[in-house]
Amino acid sequence: MSQTEQPKARLSAEHLRPVIKADSLGFETTQSLTPFEGLLGQDRALDAIRLAAEVGHKGFNLYVLGPEGAGRHAAVNHLLEAEAAKRPPPDDWIYVNNFEQEHKPHMMRLPPGMAHAFRSAMEALIDDLANDIPALFESDEYQTQRRTIEEEYGEAHEEKMADFAERARAQNIALVRTPMGFMLTAIRDGQPLSPQDVQEMEEDDRRDIEEKIGKLQQELAEILREAPKIEKAHRKAVEALNAGMAERVVSDRVADLTETFGDQAAIAEYLAALRTDIIDNAELFLMVRAQEGQGPFPEAIRQHHRERAFDRYKVNVMVSREQGETGAPVIHEDLPSFDHLTGRIEHISEMGALLTNFTMIKPGALHRANGGYLVLDARDVLREPLAWDALKRCLKAGSITITTVAERMGFASTTQLEPDPIPLDVRVVLVGDRMLHALLVHLDPDFSELFKLQADFDEDMDRDSETIADYARSIATVAQKEDLLPIAAAGMARLIEESVRLADDSTKLTLRLGQLADILREADHYARTDGQDTISADEVARAIDAQEGRASRVRDRIRESIERGILTIATEGEAVGQINGLSVASLNGFRFGRPSRITARVRMGSGKLVDIEREVELGGPLHSKGVMILSGYLTASFAPDAPFSLHASLVFEQSYGGIDGDSASSAELYALLSALAEVPIRQGYAVTGSVNQFGEVQAIGGVNEKIEGFFATCKARGLTGDQAVLIPRSNVEHLCLQHEVVDAVRQGQFGVIAVGTIAEGIEVLTGVTAGERGTDGTYPEGTINARVEARLRAFAETRKAFVRKPGTGDEAPA
Repeated sequence: MSQTEQPKARLSAEHLRPVIKADSLGFETTQSLTPFEGLLGQDRALDAIRLAAEVGHKGFNLYVLGPEGAGRHAAVNHLLEAEAAKRPPPDDWIYVNNFEQEHKPHMMRLPPGMAHAFRSAMEALIDDLANDIPALFESDEYQTQRRTIEEEYGEAHEEKMADFAERARAQNIALVRTPMGFMLTAIRDGQPLSPQDVQEMEEDDRRDIEEKIGKLQQELAEILREAPKIEKAHRKAVEALNAGMAERVVSDRVADLTETFGDQAAIAEYLAALRTDIIDNAELFLMVRAQEGQGPFPEAIRQHHRERAFDRYKVNVMVSREQGETGAPVIHEDLPSFDHLTGRIEHISEMGALLTNFTMIKPGALHRANGGYLVLDARDVLREPLAWDALKRCLKAGSITITTVAERMGFASTTQLEPDPIPLDVRVVLVGDRMLHALLVHLDPDFSELFKLQADFDEDMDRDSETIADYARSIATVAQKEDLLPIAAAGMARLIEESVRLADDSTKLTLRLGQLADILREADHYARTDGQDTISADEVARAIDAQEGRASRVRDRIRESIERGILTIATEGEAVGQINGLSVASLNGFRFGRPSRITARVRMGSGKLVDIEREVELGGPLHSKGVMILSGYLTASFAPDAPFSLHASLVFEQSYGGIDGDSASSAELYALLSALAEVPIRQGYAVTGSVNQFGEVQAIGGVNEKIEGFFATCKARGLTGDQAVLIPRSNVEHLCLQHEVVDAVRQGQFGVIAVGTIAEGIEVLTGVTAGERGTDGTYPEGTINARVEARLRAFAETRKAFVRKPGTGDEAPA
């Protein structure tokens, strides 16, 4: 076969890119299309989401997995909201003070919408009592009873002291009040005697006075010891009066609330405890009234202290539904931290100390979603410290326990609030990727128990006339929802062609509609800028090219290096043991193909293929596997009755980064066969494809980018018509090449050749027949396989002769 002869495996332009004809779509613009309801091609995933939304059993939480841009979030939101709308609104939840143990606030469950009404009623109650109780204690009735108590207990003490003073005076002893207390002293002629006067008395008179004073002091001490008892009785009488007076107004006010909310047993029990506490602490209302309007502080500060004084009677509404609200909640938490999930306990700083109470308990996403659905990004949850553990703990316990991070970490050194846990009834939906799901299943034993369902979103769908029609309607629906210009039929055809390319399969359409939506938005911008009424194929193509141009800096630099000869790639001539391999690089989601020179050197040895990339730790395990397969193919195909006596080295020239994958294994095998047969390979050809031990060329990924990468190199140097890319025959249906490549093939300037075996490929590359082993066990003379086998037999004979030691009779090892 001459170098310019066209091989039978050369593909025509029609095989290289599927063409969607605008007139086959059945519309002129998308304005005439009816909206597409639902999500295209994701029936399996949607069924899983519906089941998670409807089933009531524990543990049927959902993990949604799939590629970005497949519509996962939109589908989850749409289906959950549809199911949530059918459900009754969940109950309200509040925290109230525990008057017996204030560090353990009580939770209370109320019917939907009642929490705000109860809080308002409680605020009104306290406001009324803040006025009624001080007014009651300022009333004439109270003042009269208070004076009666004061007089009663005051007169009782004074009478005892007066009686004692009379008895002492009768004995010429006076009771004198001093700054230090009471003292007794002798008197003469109505005047108290000084200590000196007493000392100057006769011995008998002085002794008589001292005895009298001693006895009277004992009586005085007994009277004074009774004073605290009288004072205590006095206080009790005042407290009883205060409680009795307060009870009248408090009982009336609380009775009104009990009548309003008495059908709720929890509220009735709380109001009973509230009534007792307010009666016992009626002075609190008096102290607050006494402080109003006094002091140097502004009114705002006094108001703040007034509110803080009555914190114990507040109602902390955690979650409440508005009156008339229907449906269960669907909550999306964008920052699923520990506090944002389970709630938090806030503190305020006063006089250098951190203070808190039950009114500073704040709800988390689990509280807001209770009775409904909570949607979280799986990666965000796992990234937040303690968040994943807290979420699992709440789901397993079926309740929400609010703790602080310091308490969880063991750093809390003071008394912490211990709010009652709130029962939890929620369906959690995690949205993440497949790798994260696999890791959770493998590494977290709780995951499979808590998340029994998975909604796996497909990446593509079959392409046929019916699915294309639905696909067009789906894209048109996106345009209508975002108020984009109508899409012309030609523009839609171009978008669908791009969908095929993104799917990497000419028989498929991508379901990553997010990428197409981005193209559509950019095309809409260009169309509006140009004053167009519709989005045409030109605007779509412009948006696609612009996206590629923005991401192609690295690709362009590599191509520039090839054009300048910095990276050595031959596109003409022939060379032994040298071939152009193709690989795909990916950078920030942008993929592009780049050619690489692969060379092979052979000599006699002990049967070793040296993969230089692996030896220097630049080759990944898949690449190393591909090289090992070459050894299996060679040993089974050539000179099976002779020792494998080859030493060969393979390398990607000018490769300075890691290499992985087996898509270059066929190219490496071609280079080895060329080196062994000493037959040159056409350098205008590039090769991609993996190979198995039977010499069959297998499909690889990124075939479009690889062909386009080599085409760009050839185009920069000038297309000759003798340049082509060899691909596996099983990759033909994946082709969706750029228009310029298709046009070059149509004009005979470039070629794409599909091969199924190494024999087919080596014939194309060298122009020499590969040859098949005949009935006599040999290959036809002059064929590639015959030359390779002869070379390997020669290596084996040379090795035998080399290892034989003269004069010893030692034989070479078999």
